[in-house]
Amino acid sequence: MLLFPAIDLKEGKAVRLLQGRMEDATVYADNPVEVAQDFENQGATHLHVVDLNGAFTGKPVNDETIRKIVGSVSLKIQVGGGIRTMERIKELLDLGVERVILGTIAFQDPDLVAEAARRYGERIVVGIDALGGWVAVQGWAEATEMLAIDLALAMKDVGIKRVVFTDIARDGMLQGPNIESTVHLAQGTGLAVIASGGISTLADLRHLQLESLKGISIEGAITGKALYSGAFTLSEALAAAHFNPSGGENWNGGE
Repeated sequence: MLLFPAIDLKEGKAVRLLQGRMEDATVYADNPVEVAQDFENQGATHLHVVDLNGAFTGKPVNDETIRKIVGSVSLKIQVGGGIRTMERIKELLDLGVERVILGTIAFQDPDLVAEAARRYGERIVVGIDALGGWVAVQGWAEATEMLAIDLALAMKDVGIKRVVFTDIARDGMLQGPNIESTVHLAQGTGLAVIASGGISTLADLRHLQLESLKGISIEGAITGKALYSGAFTLSEALAAAHFNPSGGENWNGGE
């Protein structure tokens, strides 16, 4: 299973939010480039970046920071947050990111997602944020009447192969991911699912990896606050994401 350490950008700084509330932002680093370099030095191969300003206002103000991150590491980088036009998709891909994540626009304009998937293939990922199983949009500020699994199936129909699934109730709370909902989404759609929100222990990562080993299409996991708060190190997280009980490792699930 792939592991994506996360950098959430707000006005050029690395922050974390509680349950998606911009007013509850904690600054973890003034220089996100150094954070990305540190992740790479610790063994990361992928990076998840969110432009929070873009997500909440639709106005990208972190492009220069994203450009610097891309230029300073060899990580495969996926970026989300306020990406709602074909022009914006192209801008980010031209910056050198590996994949872009479409969120709100997937709900509002599935035809645009279809066109993006046709043009850019698997470089397009859809981010599905859910609260109680229902899709939330506009930086989690607006609830909808569509179930997450229904949006995922609609995206599959227009050519999307991969989704990032976030349970808002768990995000930034260090209460553990909603593994049941993540498994349900993967099994119900056959899409590759990257789990996000609430990962707080190495056991959480091992649990997701065990589901992946069963053949469930959980492709990866995103972790942010747990890394920044010191709940575990990135090297420990990488080991948990690659955990294989058949290899003789002892998993007690308690860490």
